[in-house]
Amino acid sequence: MKVSESGNSITELISQYKINEEKASSAPEKQVANSVVPEEKVTLSSAARDIQQAEKAIKELPDVREGKVHELKDQIETGNYDVNGEKIAEKMISESILDIMV
Repeated sequence: MKVSESGNSITELISQYKINEEKASSAPEKQVANSVVPEEKVTLSSAARDIQQAEKAIKELPDVREGKVHELKDQIETGNYDVNGEKIAEKMISESILDIMV
């Protein structure tokens, strides 16, 4: 029985594996290049366009109303900020009722 070197067969297997891998990876690229993609078209209703415009306007608004913050800050610092307890109580009660109903 003759024993041959196994080093050559391993390198041959590795090179064959690399060749097969290259062929497999290039096949989808050829398919994509040769395939025809149908054109898609989307039509939005006027309500959808209005919603998109409203969303865009909302995104452009600042998170913090700087003018209102400075105005309240000045009122607090000068002691002119008046807290209306009745309005606060009404708001708390109305929110509690809404929470219960939902």
